[in-house]
Amino acid sequence: MIGCVIRFHQIRASRIDSPKSYDRIGHFFKNQMERAYFQIPAFLEKGEKNITPDTVVTACMLNQLLLFQYAQQEPDGEPEMEDSLTAELIWKKEGTDEDYKNIDEEKLDYDKDALHIESSVLEEMERENSLHNTDLEEAAGEENRLAKENNAADVAQEAGFQEAVYPAYSYDWSEQWSYEDLVSNFYAVDSSTLLQEEYLDLDVLLHQDLSIDKEADGPQILIYHTHSREAFADSVPGDPSTTIVGAGDKLAALLTEKYGFQVMHHTGEYDAVREDAYANSLPEIEKILEENPTIEVVIDLHRDAVSGDRKLVMDLQGRPTARFMFFNGLSYIRKSGSIEYLENPYIQDNLAFSFQAQVAANEYYPGIARKVYLKAYRYNLHLKPKSMLIELGAQNNTVEEIMNACDPLAHILAIVLNDML
Repeated sequence: MIGCVIRFHQIRASRIDSPKSYDRIGHFFKNQMERAYFQIPAFLEKGEKNITPDTVVTACMLNQLLLFQYAQQEPDGEPEMEDSLTAELIWKKEGTDEDYKNIDEEKLDYDKDALHIESSVLEEMERENSLHNTDLEEAAGEENRLAKENNAADVAQEAGFQEAVYPAYSYDWSEQWSYEDLVSNFYAVDSSTLLQEEYLDLDVLLHQDLSIDKEADGPQILIYHTHSREAFADSVPGDPSTTIVGAGDKLAALLTEKYGFQVMHHTGEYDAVREDAYANSLPEIEKILEENPTIEVVIDLHRDAVSGDRKLVMDLQGRPTARFMFFNGLSYIRKSGSIEYLENPYIQDNLAFSFQAQVAANEYYPGIARKVYLKAYRYNLHLKPKSMLIELGAQNNTVEEIMNACDPLAHILAIVLNDML
């Protein structure tokens, strides 16, 4: 309407006072008013066939909105993939994005009970620890018993880690577990992604056979570090044994010497430029897998980064022990869907692996594992069906806490890979 008024004054300014001029003004106003306010009647008067309410509304919108016209145009050929710049940005984001540090911790509420029970994690931890302490006390002589009364922590450290023989808690899988139940009890889903219901079949997650052939003539498990430079609160500069690489050494030794697996620990460095780490590590890990076809399990061992002064530690059998987290990438962005160039045909297998590990952790060592964390990208978890990314502690844990955590972590992996869940 404003356009009509402007045009009227433009015509008046031309000082043309003939009747024909006013006829033109009247005709102009008629056309403008019809286009602006009477499009549907005018459209119907044209006598076009196959008119439906949808076609009427669409025609009206096309007349008024150029953007709508553009959106309605048929594309020439196949729709374009995201451009190469966008893809590169995605890869760069993936390179630095598995850390927990930018997450709303209160919203995810990691410190609360991750078990499907009413009692708190603390109570379950105390129960589990008391069972171990009782076993240790019965096995100890009078001298050790007196020493324990004087210094329980020293005795616990001297006795070393004792793997849990029985679960401190057992899930009731006979009850109905809805999608919401499974997500709320086992997962923390980052806002960048979405866990599709098709992946959350309890029968598949829980009963998929993840056992491996321990008699294979060659390594069965590969441990490596996309971010090998990740260190801890008291790591010694220049000493990799006090970094995540040292934790990988201990985990590999436990899985080999205590649980009978053949493990390869690869210590290559890929994070000189952190955002390129996943791209840098991929061809090297693919080469290792090609040269070692007996490898069934690929574990990328990391150290998390948390905000503030929060510390991921618990008391387990009198030993300060770092908590850890199993991590999955879904190759799926909530706003735009699947990331086609980060395809992972093993997402369901990856999820079964982390789910069974989470269940074992919750049952045997309640409180040791934070909820399984899900993010948008791939993180090279497409290399094998049994691929896993583990965040072991965080930057403010001590080396002692990290090394202590390798004991329950190795036991949990052995439970799953021996199909003992």
